[in-house]
Amino acid sequence: MLLKLGGIGLNSIKKAYGYVTRNKNGKTQVLVFQHPIPAAGVQIPKGTVKDEEDTYNAVIREIEEETGLRNFDVEHLIAEDYWEYDNGAIHNRFFYKIYISDAPDEWDYEPTGGGDEEGLLFHYFWISSKNEVELIRGHGDYLKHIFI
Repeated sequence: MLLKLGGIGLNSIKKAYGYVTRNKNGKTQVLVFQHPIPAAGVQIPKGTVKDEEDTYNAVIREIEEETGLRNFDVEHLIAEDYWEYDNGAIHNRFFYKIYISDAPDEWDYEPTGGGDEEGLLFHYFWISSKNEVELIRGHGDYLKHIFI
């Protein structure tokens, strides 16, 4: 559920989301992954912003930890919003557009950030339109800014 509320930021959890993009045969693609737990669905790389960390550096860290990719450019912030998670927690979400010129068509990667993701294996692949797959829990909210 997308929220547009004033004064809510003090109790929110900051999350950095990355729309990692590439150009393949003249077409823009976005990186997504299949989570090994079926209920977690198909997602984009994202994670919690650490204390004293800005969202720009958080999205770089999260992309590196979750995908294994290194040589990418954070182009710009697409959107910031407040979103109510399934458990009622309020997430202050920051969506960034990221570009990479060289990445495999698909791969598996074990995230290195620890926590709940330790020991999991994510399967990465690319999509070429906002309706190609159903992304979980608001991950596709701003694909309209990528697939114009």
